[in-house]
Amino acid sequence: MSLLLTMRIALRALRKNKMRAGLTILGVVIGIAAVTTMVSIGQSASQLVQSQFELLGTNVIVVLPGSHRSRGVRQGVRPTLTAKDSEAIGRQCPSVLASTPLVGTGGQVIYGNANWNPNEMHGVGLDYLTVRNWPLRHGGFFTEGDVTSSSKVCVIGQTLVAKLFQTTNPLGEMIRVRNVPFRVIGILEPKGANMVGQDQDNIILMPYTTVRKRLHGSGFDNVHAILVSARSTTGMRDAENDIRQLLLERHRISPGEPADFEVQNTDEIAKVLGMITGTLTMMLSSIAGISLLVGGVGIMNIMLVSVTERTREIGIRMAVGARPRDILRQFLVEAVLLSCIGGVIGFALGVGASTGATAIINSLTSGTQWPIVISIPAAVIAFVFASGVGIFFGYYPARRASKLDPIDALRYE
Repeated sequence: MSLLLTMRIALRALRKNKMRAGLTILGVVIGIAAVTTMVSIGQSASQLVQSQFELLGTNVIVVLPGSHRSRGVRQGVRPTLTAKDSEAIGRQCPSVLASTPLVGTGGQVIYGNANWNPNEMHGVGLDYLTVRNWPLRHGGFFTEGDVTSSSKVCVIGQTLVAKLFQTTNPLGEMIRVRNVPFRVIGILEPKGANMVGQDQDNIILMPYTTVRKRLHGSGFDNVHAILVSARSTTGMRDAENDIRQLLLERHRISPGEPADFEVQNTDEIAKVLGMITGTLTMMLSSIAGISLLVGGVGIMNIMLVSVTERTREIGIRMAVGARPRDILRQFLVEAVLLSCIGGVIGFALGVGASTGATAIINSLTSGTQWPIVISIPAAVIAFVFASGVGIFFGYYPARRASKLDPIDALRYE
């Protein structure tokens, strides 16, 4: 008997008991839908984490001043990094693409009758936009002369444009930062909110020498941090080692002594977060997969009932020449069809549930938008798993049917 004919007979048998078939596949539908939903939401979270670290910049490594400890207790941060350290990193580390010092500050920005407090006010170097992979929408960036002369110029984000200037073109306009006048020379491309909902466009950038001299009133060369961009993702570990070795030499730290700086690789943080989201996805998917086992037990139970009800039919088929393997295949195909139909419906419901859940999350969170992920591998795995459930739990009833004695089956009432 051909497989096509076997499938037609199986479908005809399932149509005779639509309600029972529907209830039988319900467990598989719920299991596949739950697994698909969990996998899709997990992959959505992983993509969100990855995209947020990409917004941070291109292969970014952060160098921070070391903390001072006394008797094992952290006493605060020591000003150990300088702008010359940043220049040396960019010039002497072959695995580094660009490096920029960063000096943080805060205060109110005023234009006319409008005022605003940005989330971020940074003094930066010439390569800041390269490190952060942040293009300009309008205007230009600082020049070497601006940094050398501590010029009072600035570049602002889209939020400041909306809050301070509204319909006015900001380029060339004068704003006041802590009562110090600055001329706007550039506008950054919008980046949106980060993973915790903070507006990344609520930012103003100034030359680090200007912030240090005009706003802090300091003549020292210290900076709060150094942002470094590695040449490639695969070369981040080499860049990290090069930076550490160079700073140890520049700061004259002998072997065995604690370093007065910290080097943080954002790629490692992204990997850790990715592992966490992946582990949670696997755990939730495993829990959801338990319902698949329940659905499989339901299929086996119904198939055993079907074998009992169709004993005479099996005897007649054997009497007219059907072989045991034909009977085995018929009931096995029925079990697999039940599972596959449940798998298709379950995957469709899972896609709808994950899309709805993502939409709800996006409506409840401001700024950051979770991507909607429809996992094709998850669809393939769901279909294969559903077929496997049908084969695994349908084999025993099918084998039991194929082992029936034709004479006993014909006598069955």
